[in-house]
Amino acid sequence: MKIIKGDPGIMKAWAFYDWANSVYSLVITTAIFPLFYEAVVPEQVTFLGMQFINTALISYVGATGFLIVSFLVPLLSGIADSTDSKRKFLAFFCYLGSISCAALFFFDPEYLGPGLFFYMTALIGFWGSLVFYNSYLPLIAHPEQQDRLSAKGFSLGYIGSSILLILCLALYFWDSSTLKYSFVLTGIWWMGFAQITLSKLPKGKPSERIQAHMLSRGFKELRLVWNQLRHTTRLKRYLQSFFIYSMGVQTVMLVAVYFGSKEISWGSDTEKTAGLIISVLIIQFIAIPGAYLMAYLSNRIGNIRTLMVVNLLWAGICLSALWIETPLEFYIEAGLVGFVMGGIQSLSRSTYSKFLPETKDTASFFSFYDVAEKIGIVFGLFIFAFMEELGNMRMAIVSVLIFFVVGFFMLNRVPKEETTSPELMV
Repeated sequence: MKIIKGDPGIMKAWAFYDWANSVYSLVITTAIFPLFYEAVVPEQVTFLGMQFINTALISYVGATGFLIVSFLVPLLSGIADSTDSKRKFLAFFCYLGSISCAALFFFDPEYLGPGLFFYMTALIGFWGSLVFYNSYLPLIAHPEQQDRLSAKGFSLGYIGSSILLILCLALYFWDSSTLKYSFVLTGIWWMGFAQITLSKLPKGKPSERIQAHMLSRGFKELRLVWNQLRHTTRLKRYLQSFFIYSMGVQTVMLVAVYFGSKEISWGSDTEKTAGLIISVLIIQFIAIPGAYLMAYLSNRIGNIRTLMVVNLLWAGICLSALWIETPLEFYIEAGLVGFVMGGIQSLSRSTYSKFLPETKDTASFFSFYDVAEKIGIVFGLFIFAFMEELGNMRMAIVSVLIFFVVGFFMLNRVPKEETTSPELMV
């Protein structure tokens, strides 16, 4: 089936993958699994013969997973472009991630290795699928449609994942021992609803067999992308700023619940669990209007200026972590995080898509984007874990604000227009 740019059915099906996969972000990385992990794993834990703070250990494992994704994505994206198999790779990583989520049902603190392995493969499945998912955006939507379509995808994700989280919360209050069933529900939801997207996206031509030279093609494609970036000032400077501020965004999102669990004064364990999940729901629902407001604002003042404003807001949120102690203060902070979270994710993706030169090799360009993001997360998580082990979690959160301050100034260096020689096109 041929891609018709601007086709409403294909665009709707594409956006629905956010509905499918966002349950991973919410249940596994943000809400239920962090609560479960922090409750069952001792604060000081021995792993591979070394002593770790439990939250620092999960940060190191996450950083390792992102490092693996950073290597896999360029390897596979070149193959996807050369064999027209974006959809197959999207499906593979979707199934890897969803099955790994369900396998977390068997997580046992006495045998940390297998549990942390499934945590890491779920991460690899989620982020690996996103590069192929994102690479469809410039192929299915016209530039003037991309901000709104990207915002629609994130909004569907916030709604869908919130529905599942509410279901998980209801199960928990019905019987607290059902918390692990949330991981199984996450895998089923992700795999099941992804079929809507996979059934509509073009399957491409019958794939030729993957040969040895194709394994290096992905890195050759990345080198070609890098060579082109050297001659496209706007895109290069935007990616540099994105690399910096995405360290902060993803780090805060990955450790927020651990921070709330350790640093906020909750009355009891039940109140803590309920309060943290309510905080996550606040983030989800406020992120929806936040994403659309940022898309509206970008039409008025431009994508880059809007991103600069959002970076300053993120810096203020990180700084305020020094004084947050009560549940009410944490709820207010959650609302502020939600407001800027949807906007910065949605607008970052669509800004990159609009800045791309005319090319069919979108998977290679988006793999470069995703590699920049993942390596940024690796640095962010390692820095956060190191700062936590040196001092405390509050100082670790505050140290993240430097990423947003630097990101703000680097965005200010992105020019309004781009000039690219035709012979440099990939």
